[in-house]
Amino acid sequence: MTHHHFSQCLRATALAMAGAACFSAAPTAAQSQATRTNLSGDFIVAVVNTEAVTSVEVAQRIERLGAEVRRGGGKPPDTDVLRQQVLDSLIDERVQITFAREVGQKVDDAEIDRAVTNVAAQNQMTVPQLRDRLRSEGMDMARFRNNLRDQLQVERVREREVNARIRITDADIDRVLVERRAKASTQVQLNLAQILITVPEDADAQVLAQRLAIAGRALARLNAGEDFAKLAREISEDSNRANGGEIGLRPAERLPDLFVEAARDMAVGQLSALPLRSPAGLHIIKLIDRQQSDPFQVTQTKARHILLRLSDRDQAAAVSRRMADWRRQIERGDKKFEDLAREVSEDGSATTGGELGWAAPGQFVPEFEEAMAKLAPGDLSPPVVSRFGVHLIQVLERRSVAADPKELREQTRNQLRESKFDQAYNDWAKELRLRAYIEMREPPQ
Repeated sequence: MTHHHFSQCLRATALAMAGAACFSAAPTAAQSQATRTNLSGDFIVAVVNTEAVTSVEVAQRIERLGAEVRRGGGKPPDTDVLRQQVLDSLIDERVQITFAREVGQKVDDAEIDRAVTNVAAQNQMTVPQLRDRLRSEGMDMARFRNNLRDQLQVERVREREVNARIRITDADIDRVLVERRAKASTQVQLNLAQILITVPEDADAQVLAQRLAIAGRALARLNAGEDFAKLAREISEDSNRANGGEIGLRPAERLPDLFVEAARDMAVGQLSALPLRSPAGLHIIKLIDRQQSDPFQVTQTKARHILLRLSDRDQAAAVSRRMADWRRQIERGDKKFEDLAREVSEDGSATTGGELGWAAPGQFVPEFEEAMAKLAPGDLSPPVVSRFGVHLIQVLERRSVAADPKELREQTRNQLRESKFDQAYNDWAKELRLRAYIEMREPPQ
């Protein structure tokens, strides 16, 4: 699968972990006991459109969240605060599920079959073993498949609805490109060499004249064709004299303004027309090299990844631990990245061993891009959580290429869209909840 299709595929594929929260971490005896206790007194705590939220669901989610926080060495929030957070989360899920059922595309059985197979493989089970495990947890396969179907629809509807809210105009793209050009123009690196003739701070006119004469003779010798490095080693009083006066390639902001200003209109190899005066003395400078970043030169990355999807954000820590274990197995040589990707990855790139092709900046979601940018070729990332699930990333190669103007605008459009996605999603979720029918219920007396 090529990088062009990566984010489309991520957004179109199911959250194949849906309904499988119990497999992300085996339930403890305490969790099972809590579930059994609540089952005996289960009741509806909220009605959301046509769906109910039950006290058992709330208790199970609270228990799981608390266990995750404790495993991470943290302290769970106050019980009442945690209960409200969990209840709000479950209500939001029901709001989105019922909306997706009304307006979403039909998910066919073949897609559900693939999702079930992925969940089983991820948990190192066969499908029959998965069915048995579900039965032992009080969930039949039909209900499990329906949960997967709901999550597939929610994922697709959410991406469609949220992206439809994001408006990126040509003026927005033009503004970003102008800013990029302006930033690139300031990111100049200069390699200068200098000959320094010091002048004491309290120098009188006679001393100053003597020093100016030395600088003048030096400049004349250089203009006559004498080697700059040789002359610098002979007469310069600068600490770089042993290097022929060469300061080395540095960003312009790390050089004296006096030097930067003088070099602005100099060609490579050119000398300053006159000695420059500073508190340190008199400087004759030579521009050895000038390097400037090109805003239309793009660094592309060839990477591959393994993706495990989440039924809810609460499972990120448990799934990340599983991913970290696979990372260690790959590093030890016990498993090959491409084999593991084909076996367990829940992205369309699984069939190609997780390879994503060459990708330019802006192709992937920000969390993925940030982690990928930190990797040298051959390196493996730690588990990376994005809105699509948990990723394990490996960078294969990098290259620098001239960007096609149309591609550059499309990349900029993608970057702007991603930067606005979270806010657009939050606005959509709030509006959806305001339009929903929500009835809160008190515990039975």
